[in-house]
Amino acid sequence: MIRKTKLGRYYTFFLVMFLAALSLVGMVWLPWLVVPFILFAALALVGVYDVVQSHHAILRNYPITGHMRFLFEGIRPEIRQYLIESDKDEEPFSRDARSTVYQRAKGVEDKRPFGTRERVYDAGYQWLTHSIQPVHIDNWDCRIDIGGPACRQPYSASIYNISAMSFGALSANAILALNKGAKLGGFAHDTGEGGISRYHRQGGGDLIYEIGSGYFGCRTPDGRFDPDKFAEQAADPQVKMIELKLSQGAKPGHGGLLPGSKVSPEIAEARGVPVGQDCVSPAAHSAFSTPLELMEFIGRMRELSGGKPVGFKLCIGHRREFMCVARAMLETGIVPDFIVIDGKEGGTGAAPLEFANHMGMPLVEGLTFAHNTLRGIGLRDQIKIGAAGKLISAFDIARALSLGADWANSARGFMFSIGCIQAQACHTNACPVGVATQDRLRQRALNVDDKYQRVANFHRNTLKALAEMTGAAGLSNPSDFLPHHFMMRESDGVMVTAEEKSPYMPEGFLLRGDEDNFGYQKRWKRAAAASFQPNDSIRGT
Repeated sequence: MIRKTKLGRYYTFFLVMFLAALSLVGMVWLPWLVVPFILFAALALVGVYDVVQSHHAILRNYPITGHMRFLFEGIRPEIRQYLIESDKDEEPFSRDARSTVYQRAKGVEDKRPFGTRERVYDAGYQWLTHSIQPVHIDNWDCRIDIGGPACRQPYSASIYNISAMSFGALSANAILALNKGAKLGGFAHDTGEGGISRYHRQGGGDLIYEIGSGYFGCRTPDGRFDPDKFAEQAADPQVKMIELKLSQGAKPGHGGLLPGSKVSPEIAEARGVPVGQDCVSPAAHSAFSTPLELMEFIGRMRELSGGKPVGFKLCIGHRREFMCVARAMLETGIVPDFIVIDGKEGGTGAAPLEFANHMGMPLVEGLTFAHNTLRGIGLRDQIKIGAAGKLISAFDIARALSLGADWANSARGFMFSIGCIQAQACHTNACPVGVATQDRLRQRALNVDDKYQRVANFHRNTLKALAEMTGAAGLSNPSDFLPHHFMMRESDGVMVTAEEKSPYMPEGFLLRGDEDNFGYQKRWKRAAAASFQPNDSIRGT
């Protein structure tokens, strides 16, 4: 039974219908009521249409009143200009990003007049260099082969995929729309640590099975890793890669709790936990506690999965700890097939404010450090690197590729493509567009048959834009972007390339003991494969 509070957003619709009926009856005695009757009847018909139409989730959940949003969208340029003049630059950026995604998802024109909306004369402005001799690129569907020497089932992945978002955080309709879109567009969908749900399987799209500290879908009753259940999950042909989550950008080093009241039969089925009981994601893993054990666990998962690509995801914290993992790779000979670097600026779910704002390393710095560390130990050519963290546009992808990534993941962009309006109600179960809620009435607003095509459209049109930017730079493939193609303004009249700020370090420089100006050798000397703790008393991370 639907609680009364869940129907509050329909009160205007119900009131209009009541007033239309009341006016109709009152016309028997007061003929002049025909005017309000026509008005209320017209509004009632609008409300009925809003509820049954399938293209606008806002209108399905907020009949009649939802039209106010589209009214404000109509005067958006004036609102944006006011915000810019008021020095509120974050909101115009967010609105522009959403608008671009919506247009690409709907397959409509995304070009705009009157030049850039960025502040080109401000410090921090960024751009890609272009060539006098641009190249035309026909094949926009660029792919990357993931799988090192020990991998027996390598995966040919798109260079732009759906980042980790769990069923439970997202609604059933959102998961289904994303996965069906991934299947239609030929790219991968990361399950998030909440396990593989029936909606992932129903969509039929390629999956990256993410395993967090709760080992959902492959856990024992006491919450430890269950190798038999893992092997069963990993054997599914739909599962293309296995991703071990060490930390995430939104709240690195922080565990999670899904209250028992939210653990429905469907969520319990996906996670392998009891219905109605609190579902805990510990802050740390129980399957390993040292870098050597981490590598051994990676190798074990690769064997249990039948040789599928296995890697890990993390937001860089103590840089020395990442180097400890690098030393463990050399000592064990076990090399992950990929590493995903999650920037702290990402994160589509709810997180403690202090963690969201002040814990973890931003993507540019984290990606640069991981890329150079792997170059320093001579393993960069064996390990592919994925990047995640607010990567929405073709420029975002190109920048990540120029700094060392092989492919990019996005959560925010694909959420926008299925209708997310950043209402920031993800943790309240009251998402107005049915994306981040388990309320069946609210998620009904998200029409899967309409939205999954928008997911594929957004992916296709973004990669087409990336191909155009690549050609404009005189390159033949997005993977050819290097740091010197990416520039930024430091101050008036002063501009630098990423090559100056984030250069590629020489291959093998850590093993040779080469000195550097960025502190790599200092941390390398303090890193040990046997422990995440420093091997001396020198302070620093």
